[in-house]
Amino acid sequence: MNPHGENTQPEPTVSFFAAIGGEPTFRKLVAEFYAGVAQDPLLRPMYPEEDLGPAADRLALFLMQYWGGPNTYSAQRGHPRLRMRHAPFRVDAAARDAWLRHMHDAVDSLGLPPEQAGMLWDYLERAAYFMVNTGPDV
Repeated sequence: MNPHGENTQPEPTVSFFAAIGGEPTFRKLVAEFYAGVAQDPLLRPMYPEEDLGPAADRLALFLMQYWGGPNTYSAQRGHPRLRMRHAPFRVDAAARDAWLRHMHDAVDSLGLPPEQAGMLWDYLERAAYFMVNTGPDV
């Protein structure tokens, strides 16, 4: 406080994770995404587990950590190494586009304000393009 009784401390920064609703929001995003993946003939075979629950949990933990939530993902799995972890799977432009289609629907389902939805979508789109490991542009 300054002599006039005004708070001169900087306002604490709120993480994107907290600003959009924390864990429940990310869990909803991932649940909506995997509901689409479960029905997708191109993407579903890329998930060797019969139950998509473990994959959904890993994605939720990763996204929560990335956006300023708890570091549970790294504590459990170490460094993300996304390209390395996806290397065994054929990720081409068609798979990327299918992934983006389901993720776009999932982001829309959150009803976020446009600025927040845009930030989230920008990251997800960049990540999807980064994961392509098969095809003419690789």
